[in-house]
Amino acid sequence: MNVREINDLLSRGDIDHEELWPHLLDLKKQAVTFNFEFGLKKLPIEPGLIIIRGPRQYGKSTWLELHLKQTIQSFKKGSAYYINGDEISTHEDFFEELIILNNAFSKDVPVKRIFIDEVTAIIDWEKALKRAWDQGFLRDVLIITTGSKARDLRRGIEKLPGRKGKLPKNEYIFLPISYKEFHTSCSHKLKSKTLVSYLLTGGSPIVCNEMYSHERIPEYCIQLIRDWILGEIVSSGRSRISLHNVFNVIFKYGGQAVGYAKLAREAGLANNTVASGYIEQLVDLLSLLPSWQWDQNTKNLQIRKPCKFNFINLAAAIAFHPSTIRTVHEFETLPDTLQALFLEWIVAQEIWRRSILADSSTPESLGFWKSDEHEIDFITPQETFIEVKKGKAGPLDFLWFNKVFPKKKLLVICKTPFETNQITGITLEDFLVDETIV
Repeated sequence: MNVREINDLLSRGDIDHEELWPHLLDLKKQAVTFNFEFGLKKLPIEPGLIIIRGPRQYGKSTWLELHLKQTIQSFKKGSAYYINGDEISTHEDFFEELIILNNAFSKDVPVKRIFIDEVTAIIDWEKALKRAWDQGFLRDVLIITTGSKARDLRRGIEKLPGRKGKLPKNEYIFLPISYKEFHTSCSHKLKSKTLVSYLLTGGSPIVCNEMYSHERIPEYCIQLIRDWILGEIVSSGRSRISLHNVFNVIFKYGGQAVGYAKLAREAGLANNTVASGYIEQLVDLLSLLPSWQWDQNTKNLQIRKPCKFNFINLAAAIAFHPSTIRTVHEFETLPDTLQALFLEWIVAQEIWRRSILADSSTPESLGFWKSDEHEIDFITPQETFIEVKKGKAGPLDFLWFNKVFPKKKLLVICKTPFETNQITGITLEDFLVDETIV
């Protein structure tokens, strides 16, 4: 069913057609359904602009369909319309479509909404919204957009000052499924494999379902993730081979600080500016997040020093890792050092996820601390100190912390829980379940 046919049915309130809701139909076929959690619990009644960004295959289109349908059910025919950004070539075409839909709302409906899926597929999409707003259209409409290109969304919204309505918040990040949600839905079947199964999925709903049903990541999921990231890289004028080289360096030095000059040299890139460009795009795709050395005196991140590159989309790490990990057993046969690296990354992903939900002003401000003798894996935007250990740990291992940071507390994620006045040890599973931490 094409977009024109969809909007014709929406204008008549004729929504009892399965082909109208392909993503919701797919959702019904899934073995497990998960709740979407990203800070937007209910769409506002007021007009304005809402931008939702997140990785491909994380459920944005399903969420959009669900709320499009609910809008028609709640506010009747002609109260909401749909645009698919993948099917629009230019911002001029986008503008024309916006005007058509703006004039198609039913008379006297209490709410007017336009849902736009993958708006970043439209080059210069913000120009159409700005033009429509400046010409007096869309002033009483709530525009809800989704997109996978974080930089395009961020730059686009920056070009719309005064044209976003009076909503308390305009930007949201579509987050991975939480471990708590995954555990609630899947642990009865996966049992002792639940934690590692979740790690392999990265919280991607489609991969979570496959792990629950078959205890294996199928190749089509891997290919979907690879095609998305490689497609974005190539469309920006960058090289597939260079991206693979960048990933290989990150996998080689994972958990260690690496400068952009070293990254460029080992990945065969022209210079550190080129290397920075690849990292910046992976950050924009919500796949990677650098952590920077934290200065104890200034309490600032030292962004000119070498940094650690943490995956915050573990599904992407699995998709590109040369070990081709697809099952829990394959993960458990990896060397301990590599397993420990993935454990660090799932903690990084969760720190980032919780910072987003807490509405942190700088959720990307992830740090680590290092001296000549000691190191702490993560310092969160809230200055929570976190160390990740794959095996056992105890308070005697961290006697130095009391001396170096007498007023701080340390959380140690390990296999052996313990507690002192300054240091608490908890298991990784307990950390992931207790979402009040960080």
